[in-house]
Amino acid sequence: MFGRRREKSGATTHTSGQDIELANSNEPKQDGVHHKHHHPMFNHNGHKVTKGIHPDGESGRKGLHPHHFLRISARSTSKVSMAVNVLWPFVPAAIAVRYARPDAHLWIFALNYIAMVPTANLIGFAGQELARKLPKVFGVLLETFLGGIVEIVLFMVLLRKNNDDPTDPETYNQLIPVIRAAILGSILANLLLCMGFCFFAGGLRRDEQEFDGAISEVGSGLLLTAGFGLMIPAAFRTSLSGATEVDITPEELSHKVLTISRVTSVVLFVAFFLYVWFQMRTHHGIYDAVLEKDEERDHDRHKDLKKAKLTLTECIIALVIAITCVCLHAVFLVEEIEFVVHEKHVSDSFMGLILVPLVEKAAEHLTAVDEAWDNQMNFALAHVLGAAIQTALFNGPLVVIVGWGLNKAMDLNFEIFNAVILILAIIVTGNFLRDGKSNYLEGALCIFIYIIIAVTAFNYPDPKRGSSGTSDVSGATGESSATEGGHKLRFL
Repeated sequence: MFGRRREKSGATTHTSGQDIELANSNEPKQDGVHHKHHHPMFNHNGHKVTKGIHPDGESGRKGLHPHHFLRISARSTSKVSMAVNVLWPFVPAAIAVRYARPDAHLWIFALNYIAMVPTANLIGFAGQELARKLPKVFGVLLETFLGGIVEIVLFMVLLRKNNDDPTDPETYNQLIPVIRAAILGSILANLLLCMGFCFFAGGLRRDEQEFDGAISEVGSGLLLTAGFGLMIPAAFRTSLSGATEVDITPEELSHKVLTISRVTSVVLFVAFFLYVWFQMRTHHGIYDAVLEKDEERDHDRHKDLKKAKLTLTECIIALVIAITCVCLHAVFLVEEIEFVVHEKHVSDSFMGLILVPLVEKAAEHLTAVDEAWDNQMNFALAHVLGAAIQTALFNGPLVVIVGWGLNKAMDLNFEIFNAVILILAIIVTGNFLRDGKSNYLEGALCIFIYIIIAVTAFNYPDPKRGSSGTSDVSGATGESSATEGGHKLRFL
């Protein structure tokens, strides 16, 4: 699947190899000679470069300057991100309504949902400003991780608020399906919606955009591996649910699924750190060369270099403010999910697959689309695929492992509907990435697929919750054979 592109573009690969060797001349050579690379004393704006700071990220200032801090933060990374900042009045309004009108559940949910967008946008902007001050590969990885903080916070709050008391069957483990759907929904939002808009936006300004296989092929391979690992517990349970030829009780089956999920999460955790090590240590020269070449193709690079930048102190302050606000809004939002699901009849699938990922990934999506618009497709794909990989290999397994520590039955027993959608999405996007080129048609097709999934998820019914437990949640006790049989028919 991934070898075909190398055969077709052998000349291009050879040229890239020469570029990589030149760009990576500061690495130790085989003869043992080490060529040091020195940053210039002054950057493009005439600012003296601070030791340890990349010239592109040098602000020429130190400490905190409130006027500059507010002006630069309001400007943000692009015109779209700047427009998002008009939503900041929703932040104090959402907090005020939560305490002034605690019975206005729908208003609290809506206001906090909207308020998470500008706060997530600030995390993305501060992360990008911080990444400019660091080496290219490490900066992109750190920026992607900071963009995933919103997701981690939401997952942890959902897990903490989940009711694990089996004596209350109406709300027992009710938020677990939402978390599972949100894990897959986050990956789908990156692969289909965000990548689709990247391809579409970039294709509006040029016929085709090219990207390097070092970004796309490694990302596609990791996503296939992650998809396989995430689906194994669900496939295991589905194959044994209601099976007459196997002597296993529902309680034993749930326990085995939970054990498999926890072991799988540990393995995926290891795979994530191996991927980070691969990018930062053993193969960072390849990625450095690819990203530096991408910067040269940036249409707005001369404008970006001239823009005023945040200091290191201001980046940290912005992140602290944004993360604090995100945590508050996440808590208030999760508190109202039960009301929205029960009273407004919004399904768990739509809440997890669509609503939660859209708000948690807003900042990453804006950044990636802006990079694609500026002809930095390798940077855009690094953010899109990096965020999807982080969710699949780190954020998802993390919530399972934390649930293990909290003695909560958080597993990877995904609905087969969700599992099939994920595998198909990975295959579709992998096929689009295979030739190393993109256009607006491929982007539009990805967006259309996401819209179809959203409509289907909105109409997908929640599983029935009996008086003795819920059949779609691992760890629930007292599941009847009739319910298990019904689930098997639905899965088939």
